[in-house]
Amino acid sequence: MATATQRNQSKKSPVRPVHEIRLGRIRSAIWENETTNGTRFNVTVSRLYKDGENWKDSSSFGRDDLPLVAKVLDQCHTWIFSENGNTESDEGSNDKSSF
Repeated sequence: MATATQRNQSKKSPVRPVHEIRLGRIRSAIWENETTNGTRFNVTVSRLYKDGENWKDSSSFGRDDLPLVAKVLDQCHTWIFSENGNTESDEGSNDKSSF
């Protein structure tokens, strides 16, 4: 079920990530979700590649992409903690839905 904020955003414009991080061909998007328990953030990661003249993205990563994926995810983690004011308890770290 969509929250009032989500419904209002969808009427105004497409939902956009609240923050993006890019290192080389690896890009992450951080999405904000309002829940009854407060704001939660989810992260998507993709690899950009060129197919002819068109840029596309993939959720598949090769061996050489993995160090950049790790760095991008570390930066996402830092950004989310700075946004939350580091107020979440350690119990939230076991919540698989926010990843």
